[in-house]
Amino acid sequence: MKGISYSRYGGPEVLEYGELRLPKVGPDSVLVKVRAAAVNPVDWKCREGYLDGALEAVFPVVPGWDVSGVVVRPGPAVAEFAVGDEVIGYIREDFLSRGSFAEYVAAPVRTLARKPRNLSFEEAAGLPLVGLTAYQVLVKVLQVRRGETVLVHAAAGGVGSIAVQLAHHLGARVIGTASETNHDFVRGLGGEPVTYGAGLAERVRGLAPEGVDAAFDTIGGETLRISANLLAPEGRLASIADGDVVEYGGRYYFVRPDPVDLLRLTELAEAGAVSVHVSETFPLERAAEAHRLNQEGRTRGKIVVTVEWEEEPEEGRGATGY
Repeated sequence: MKGISYSRYGGPEVLEYGELRLPKVGPDSVLVKVRAAAVNPVDWKCREGYLDGALEAVFPVVPGWDVSGVVVRPGPAVAEFAVGDEVIGYIREDFLSRGSFAEYVAAPVRTLARKPRNLSFEEAAGLPLVGLTAYQVLVKVLQVRRGETVLVHAAAGGVGSIAVQLAHHLGARVIGTASETNHDFVRGLGGEPVTYGAGLAERVRGLAPEGVDAAFDTIGGETLRISANLLAPEGRLASIADGDVVEYGGRYYFVRPDPVDLLRLTELAEAGAVSVHVSETFPLERAAEAHRLNQEGRTRGKIVVTVEWEEEPEEGRGATGY
């Protein structure tokens, strides 16, 4: 199969497009024919070795934790999915090796859910990681309730744009930080935009004089400190970017695969409560360009890599490697 891989840590230039071995399908996995895979900041952080202390890299590494595609072979213990099922997944494992930037990926069923029927494969690929992050932080960590005021940082980005929609769906008032060029976009998601940068604290206090009930930090550093100071007396704080959040009484959170949560996101997408904005797509062979663009950190919504199939491949021996 064709795919993207890297055999050493480094910049986008270490990504190579070429032939890769077809993945084996374990008892609790399914072979997915990839239609699209989203790019996330964690992808280039893994590629550059920033997560080496936590995740062992088994080179060559195929990057990518987000996927949408079609099941072509269930493992022998799998009853949840059948050939032809359209699925999405946050397919992270506890090591780096077999990701979604390839024509096929072997995905554990614990990482998958059915694809939202109303989303394209490109849109659906952008939902799992950011959607699970936003959902788990808002619902399980911050426990946002109707009538509360929630502050979401980088509200036009991947995680932030989903978090704004989810918090709005939960009945909260949402204040979202964003550049002025993205203010209309944030309003369309259900948020009240404020410009980040110097004077942010004053601008937020102008909208919420008594403080915010919950703050969702996606940036860290000075933004985290400002968020802590903007909390109401009983306010809650969570960060996905800075472990120092615990010093402010908050919680650091790293998203985990959860098929129940992922199915809930599918249901919310089909109900129209959550949408995915795809800012740009790249064909698989141009994945390095997608990484570079994502690393610049100014993306509205998601960047997605697509796998084009001009004709249906044989779904038997050739597609599975058996």
